Order: sequence, then C-alpha cells, then structure tokens
Amino acid sequence: MKLWNGLPESHYHWRPDEKAMTAIEMVRHVLQADYGWNIIINNGNMTNYQTPWKNRPFISLADELEFAEPYRKAFLKTVGQFSDTQLSETEIIHPGNGEKKILGPYLLRIGYHESVHAGQFISYLRTMKIGCPEIWD
Repeated sequence: MKLWNGLPESHYHWRPDEKAMTAIEMVRHVLQADYGWNIIINNGNMTNYQTPWKNRPFISLADELEFAEPYRKAFLKTVGQFSDTQLSETEIIHPGNGEKKILGPYLLRIGYHESVHAGQFISYLRTMKIGCPEIWD
C-alpha cells in the first residue's frame, strides 16, 4: 500500500505498452488475488470463479483498498489459522495447471506473486519519472 500510494491519480491509467496492465489494473490484480487465493487454500471450487471486482469501475486507489479490505482480512485470517502440520501436509490444487502443491510452499508463492508485482510497480513509477515511496526497512 505504501508503494501504491505513491501513484498520482493522473497516472492511474498509464501503462508501458498497450499489452501491459495499467497501474491501477495492477493494483486491482494484486488486491483481488486475495479473494481467489482464499478459495484455493480452502480447497474451494474454482470452476466457475468470478471475482467480486467484475464490472466494478476504477474510481480511486482509496476505493480499491477499501473494497479489498474484507477480502484481505479473510485471507489473512485463514492463513493465520493453519497449523504446522497443515502447512507441511495439506495438498492444494493450483487451478492454473491442476498441479498439487503443499500448502506452506504455496503460501510462499502467493508472497512471491505480490513481490513480483511490487517490483513491476516500482518500474512503472520510475518510467513515469515519479519518485518511489520508501518501502525498505
């Protein structure tokens, strides 16, 4: 959120090329992933997956964060309830390729997904000549 808050509203729809996500689309992509991850890590059915963001207009970063908050909280609550045994033994089916994954490493993949997009977003800000917020500890 620190990183995204560095994006001026005037640049929400900037993208490096026509095939890339806009800056605000990338924010939404990361935010809405929590909803899907929560279904996956609870071994839910993704066959007819529909995101709650479907047909939702982009209004503002604050609006995106507010809308996503309950989904993020639910996801984090789920993650916090797993035991060590569940983390090391529960199998998750990744819907993209149908492969079985162990829950603990799968959760690390989720963190990796967010990290990749954070780096991508930093690249966007630099290309737009916008100063990057200080996110490093």
